Amino acid sequence: MAKIGLIAGNGRFPFLVAEQISKNGDSSVVIGLNEETDRDIDKHADKVHWMPLGQLQKMIDIFHEEKVSIAIMAGQVKHSQLFAGLKLDWRAIKLLGCIVNKKTDTILGAVCDEFQKEGIKLLPSHQYLTHLLPEKGLISGNKLSKTEKEDVEFGIKTAKQIAGMDIGQTVVVKDKAVVAVESIEGTDECIKRAAKYAGDNTVVVKVAKPNQDFRFDIPVIGLRTIDTLVDNNVRVMAIEAGNTLMIDKEELVKKASSLGVTIIAV
Repeated sequence: MAKIGLIAGNGRFPFLVAEQISKNGDSSVVIGLNEETDRDIDKHADKVHWMPLGQLQKMIDIFHEEKVSIAIMAGQVKHSQLFAGLKLDWRAIKLLGCIVNKKTDTILGAVCDEFQKEGIKLLPSHQYLTHLLPEKGLISGNKLSKTEKEDVEFGIKTAKQIAGMDIGQTVVVKDKAVVAVESIEGTDECIKRAAKYAGDNTVVVKVAKPNQDFRFDIPVIGLRTIDTLVDNNVRVMAIEAGNTLMIDKEELVKKASSLGVTIIAV
């Protein structure tokens, strides 16, 4: 039996990881973040330590005390928390003072390096959930029309460029025009903003970054994503095959199909 550390962000993602760790016969030591993690994670983990964001040294100390040498980051931690007046410990302050910018990849990459220095290896965040990664092809709904296919192809190229600059991983297009680009607000808010300006029948495209570091980041869609698409009359969502985690995959596909939402993995 291996002891796996789990740094849990928000959403269902860390729950699924904790469940799968248990199914594999391993035990989980979870660090729950007061500002992000659902308290019900207690029901799915072998042990949970709660703390506020920004306590980097405390995280490391707990993993050492628990004899954890392998860990996973799973679940979103909103980048906007950086501007929420966090109480950082000395190690987090030192880390932020040394990095060249405060982009997500830069910060989390530096955090991973700190864990590595302490003998704690971070696995890809989807290490236990590869069965939730889609293969290429139509996942739900109708086949793409010629116009939809053109919008997807256009969106993929644009999204890859935006993602490569670590701005966001989602773009919304309509008639080969970009109507919204994801930034700090996240995918759902990007979709809502697009609907505000472009109306119905937009196409949402979500991709991985060209040099995605899967230790702390992987594109994710879930049941809430489907609700957002339906509420904003989005006709199609395209995701990247093999690089997008579909949370509650079977239920997601069933829901999208019943509501007439086309999801395609490209």
